[in-house]
Amino acid sequence: MAAIQQTLVEELSTLRDVLRWATSQFNASDLFYGHGNDDAFNDALQLILHSLHLPVTEFPELFADAKLTLTEKTIIAELIHRRINDRVPVPYLVNEAWFAGMPFYVDERVLIPRSPFAELIAEQFTPWLSDPDSVHHVLDLCTGSGCIAIALANAFPNALVDAIDISADAIDVANINIEKHGLEESVTAIQSDLWNALDHQKYDLIISNPPYVGADEMATLPEEFRHEPTSALEADDNGLALVEQILLNAVQFLTADGLLFVEVGNSDYSVMEKWPDIEFLWLDFELGGHGVFMLTQQQCATIYNKNRG
Repeated sequence: MAAIQQTLVEELSTLRDVLRWATSQFNASDLFYGHGNDDAFNDALQLILHSLHLPVTEFPELFADAKLTLTEKTIIAELIHRRINDRVPVPYLVNEAWFAGMPFYVDERVLIPRSPFAELIAEQFTPWLSDPDSVHHVLDLCTGSGCIAIALANAFPNALVDAIDISADAIDVANINIEKHGLEESVTAIQSDLWNALDHQKYDLIISNPPYVGADEMATLPEEFRHEPTSALEADDNGLALVEQILLNAVQFLTADGLLFVEVGNSDYSVMEKWPDIEFLWLDFELGGHGVFMLTQQQCATIYNKNRG
């Protein structure tokens, strides 16, 4: 057993002891926090509480001074070792991430949920969507874990949601989460290379968080990102290859009043440089995040027609 693990097992006793010690170890290890937690304390809190099968939404003062068993401390010590030495993000260690106030199963087959779409979904895309009751069909392109699709189904309970991903592994994880949240009747996971497996369904909303990281940016990402599937992060053409396919084809799948929302993160400037004639509406977020644009069906039609010559 490594010295750091031995310290926890032999010298610490209570939940409060272990949380304080883990927080200090994380702070001293220059870890990256960007997969659901903002800092060392919350990273350690999620890891420890989840391993103890306690609610992870807040610190349980009732159990703060409860002594942990040897088995519990040994399990936590191993998880802390992997977080520090292997730089594995906590959601992968505990197989759970939170998005839009809901828990989701995750493993290294899918990205860890962290999209600013959660804020838009909570607000039902107002003010751009004037009547939430008018939403009957929604498409989530590049669904990954299914978190966005499931949050959409929760926000629009009368709508049917299709969740698309090219990865069979991602579809497997999405189906785990669809079943977890009891949404088999309203959310359908479909393996497809973007639009290829879709029929002629028209959608009132199309939401997409596609791979958009270019090769140069990929090379600069912290070690924690190396545990995520590269194919879900990186895209050709400086990150814009899939975004281009979405722009060129979205109109064929939007209703007359349909709206397209796409997240491109740090590729936002590359998007504007590549398509300077498109009047993207870039959205602001109170809770953090950037790089999400909106286009109407009419704008998508203009893009489609221009591309056809």
